Amino acid sequence: MQTGFSITEQGFDLHFAGRLVLSHNSDSPVLAMARGNPNVEMVRGNFRIEDAPDGLIAPTRFTLEGDCVELSDEGGPAARLVLDGHALRAELLRPGYDRLHLYFAAEPGETVWGGGEQMSYLALNGRAFPIWTSEPGVGRDKTTELTRLMDEQGMAGGDYWNTNYPQPTFLTSRWIAVHCTSEAYSVLDFTEANAHHVEVWSGAAAFELFAAEDPLDLVGQLSARFGRQPPLPDWAIGGAIVGLKDGARSFERLEQFIQAGTAVSGLWCEDWAGIRETSFGRRLFWDWRRDNQRFPDLPQRIAGLAARGIRFLAYANPYLSNDGILYEEAREGGHFCLRQDSDEVYLVDFGEFDCGVLDFTREETRAWFAEKVLGREMLDIGISGWMADFGEYLPTDVRLADGSDPMEAHNRWPVLWGEVNARAVESRGKTGDAVFFMRAGFSGVQQYCPLLWAGDQSVDFTRHDGIGTVITGALSAGLVGNAYSHSDCGGYTSLHGNVRSIELMQRWCELAAFAPVMRSHEGNRPDDNLQYDSTSELLSCFARWSRVHAHLAPYVRHLCDEAAELGLPAQRALFLHYPDDAALFAVQDQYLYGADLLVAPVIEEGALSREVVLPGEGPWRHCWTGQDFAPGTRVVSAPIGQPPVFYRPDSAFAPLFAGLPEVLGK
Repeated sequence: MQTGFSITEQGFDLHFAGRLVLSHNSDSPVLAMARGNPNVEMVRGNFRIEDAPDGLIAPTRFTLEGDCVELSDEGGPAARLVLDGHALRAELLRPGYDRLHLYFAAEPGETVWGGGEQMSYLALNGRAFPIWTSEPGVGRDKTTELTRLMDEQGMAGGDYWNTNYPQPTFLTSRWIAVHCTSEAYSVLDFTEANAHHVEVWSGAAAFELFAAEDPLDLVGQLSARFGRQPPLPDWAIGGAIVGLKDGARSFERLEQFIQAGTAVSGLWCEDWAGIRETSFGRRLFWDWRRDNQRFPDLPQRIAGLAARGIRFLAYANPYLSNDGILYEEAREGGHFCLRQDSDEVYLVDFGEFDCGVLDFTREETRAWFAEKVLGREMLDIGISGWMADFGEYLPTDVRLADGSDPMEAHNRWPVLWGEVNARAVESRGKTGDAVFFMRAGFSGVQQYCPLLWAGDQSVDFTRHDGIGTVITGALSAGLVGNAYSHSDCGGYTSLHGNVRSIELMQRWCELAAFAPVMRSHEGNRPDDNLQYDSTSELLSCFARWSRVHAHLAPYVRHLCDEAAELGLPAQRALFLHYPDDAALFAVQDQYLYGADLLVAPVIEEGALSREVVLPGEGPWRHCWTGQDFAPGTRVVSAPIGQPPVFYRPDSAFAPLFAGLPEVLGK
């Protein structure tokens, strides 16, 4: 198939594997450039990024020699494009020009996906997506009162494009993908019908090109490019991880879950290092050492759980509170990012307490944190996993040890954080056994992070920040090489009177049971919210769905094998297996769990039925009634306790799926 530049009547084209990638002419130049004038403001991980560029030009003249195009205007050479194998390199040739705009060819009706983990939209057409890791915001919908209130409080409302895990990669329904290798701030802009516009805040960038005959192969190629995760261990997929932050009393409360019949694989106590009460809610004490008063005899308690087949999980993040003990050791060791105007530690306000940011551009710092904190303080006392939180907060005005520009390092920070965690696990020979989970990411985090979680959803059914966003997040992240995702069962963020309902707790169990890992969370305001052990009804609900999750472990092991071999995510957009049906391209509220299960969680408050798309040509069997449904769009009854879940009757796992009603009813 054709690959390379070619002259046309009006200009030039670039083809890759027979697909048109660029098409340049005087009326529609492929490249524009400008000089940036940015203004960046950060408040607690929420960023306002503005630019007032000048000197915008779009050179139309060109000379083509082999795999190199030089673009120019009346002022002389302006930019250069070079095709090197499957990589297209773009370079601006004018001094001071650091805003690069490249316009990739688009076809009518072409659907676009990607952008990393996107929470609001799976299909990206018609919208622009800034690629900048940050807090996603609370509400994420400018039409809502909650978002308005949060915007007034430190720009914290967010919008549809805000995400912990952006990635400058997009895929199209022509089964091609483009990945920008730059770590700089960028924008994927799909608002124009005739071009896919990528803006990069740099004078040079490379764009890797991929092509396949179908989306499964394309996703597999991207997974191989970014690095595949180790298969999840049996313990992580064999039951629920119960999240409690109640000090030593968490062990007593866990017994209630067990007595209720919960299939328990782990106890997650994020408060293992202590707590701090703030106006936001119950926060943790960011000094990553066990709190002996809150958790006396913790290593012995962990060993006791292990003897019963239950793992203990904790929490860490890449910051240290300046009123903690580890802070002084880190400061003396030169492990913090510094101020630009002095050798003082750069402190970040995390909401009523200040922290130093670990400078992971230093090898010594990466090694110190992996060994001292994650190794000795955690893994060596028997901790089997943890939430590796944050990674999005690197300010753009810090001084880094390696001299790099923090505007460029900012997006790289979650990847460095993932590397530190993976290093610690590997150092103890625990890769594939100990599991940490991250919310923040960027290109390349895949090779380090074994498990994503969807971040801090609001405890509600809202369109852009509620329960449904965890589906979109898993599907979008899965397209760019992340095989495993899960969420805080019950949601997390409770502010301005927004609290959990019984219905939300029940529906979230139904969703969480059909994810590779099922884990509950008490949320930021546990005392104001229902917990799964608040009532016998909720405890029974969680126990039932934990057993469903455990029952599916043989099938999830099969999905892990597929992820390792083929790079396929466990939770899959429908079009991955049915690429010829364009009506499936934007479906984001249901998913294929592997090829053989179809899950359509109820994510609308008060709904007792929902519309379900059953793809393909063969029948789908309803898990709970055994009734076969012909393919097509169906309205399916969905009372609480019976979410629409279907399986292929000819699946090798059909006997396993057929046993789900009995497991749920026990």
